Amino acid sequence: MVKDQEFLEKKASYCLGLAKKLGVTESSVIVNNSVSETVNFRNQKLDESNRSDNLGIVITTFIGKKKSSISSSNLLNDNLNILIEKCVETTKNTPEDEFNSLPDKNLLAKELKDLDLYDDTHIENDEKIDYLKKLEASASSNKKIVNTESSFSQNKSNFILANSEGFCDGYKTSSFTSSSVVVAKDHNSMERDYEYSSKCFLKDLDDSEELGKLAADQTIRKLSPKKIGSEKIAIIFDKRIAKGILSSFASAISSSAISRGTSFLKDKINQKIFSGIINVIDKPDILKGLGSRSFDSEGVKTETLNLVEQGVLKNYLIDTYNGKKLNLKSNGRCGGSSNLYFENGNINYQDLLNSNSKTLYITETIGHGSNVVTGDYSVGATGFLVENGEFKYPINEFTIAGNFKDMFQNITLANDLDFRYATNSPTMMIEGMVVAGK
Repeated sequence: MVKDQEFLEKKASYCLGLAKKLGVTESSVIVNNSVSETVNFRNQKLDESNRSDNLGIVITTFIGKKKSSISSSNLLNDNLNILIEKCVETTKNTPEDEFNSLPDKNLLAKELKDLDLYDDTHIENDEKIDYLKKLEASASSNKKIVNTESSFSQNKSNFILANSEGFCDGYKTSSFTSSSVVVAKDHNSMERDYEYSSKCFLKDLDDSEELGKLAADQTIRKLSPKKIGSEKIAIIFDKRIAKGILSSFASAISSSAISRGTSFLKDKINQKIFSGIINVIDKPDILKGLGSRSFDSEGVKTETLNLVEQGVLKNYLIDTYNGKKLNLKSNGRCGGSSNLYFENGNINYQDLLNSNSKTLYITETIGHGSNVVTGDYSVGATGFLVENGEFKYPINEFTIAGNFKDMFQNITLANDLDFRYATNSPTMMIEGMVVAGK
């Protein structure tokens, strides 16, 4: 079981008190405990089973505008004494930075919402193994499947964040995750695909047989791919790929990128960067949300942010340090976004497929091809040729390219949004992208 709040609070309070005695002007402490258990299968046989118990502390001290941090997994008081003394000594010898400080006290969270993030259910190893046996059997049912790997993990964690401004709070979280990776082979090719499910509550996890079948079906349909030529064409991104476009947008509006001037969206607040039907929301209080939280990693309260309204950029993701550089207040996004998503579009999935006589449907991208400095986007891809709304055949070994400034203006979203991840998007179509093929 994870350590209780009382234990974590006691350690945090001890560190804050000692730091104050040693002359620091401000300080903060994060104490975290997590327990993880994982079982792995390969080709329908047990491959590995392990358990980890991690206990750690991060101490940050300020002396005026000087700041330093230190971390350890040893929480015995004798070790904490040494750690804090070292941290204070390092702080004294650190150059000043005028933007160093704790968050403004009036921005700190005062009340925690119950976001239903913790399931105290414990699933024993035998139950994990039974789940994976069913998953692997389902994933291996077709003779074209030549290799399978699957895993089941559960994680329970608890933490306390405390600072010298009087803030002291934390909460428990849990996650249950299952995954299936499948390799299929025919006389023309060998292909790989995957599927996974991750939930805060065990009862919400996908059925094992359905997950295995989905992973297998997605892999088999990629067999015997064809090549395509180079052209300019509409691209449809599967939901699990479309969310990557949204992640790149989040990176471009982080206050660190904006303050350094390394984002193509610098100085774009209140300007139209998407088409007028696009809305982007970051909502931290979704019940059981994988990205949900009551406050950010500095203790600043989190509230729903409308990042984009009818195509217009309204907010950056702001932490304390970079916010001060920009002369803006933190909006509780130290550590990034929470539950980030595009709002649903006004067209259904099939109508999106039918909207062009010929499109490419992308199910996988290869490489890190997003440049948030220039907005350039270029990745290798695999997927399917779609003609008149029907999937014709798989395609691979081609590159898709564009620039986010143009891509954002040409997005059409389906109305099939669901919340499987912390970042989510409906199926997405972008007109006029460049494809480089054979």
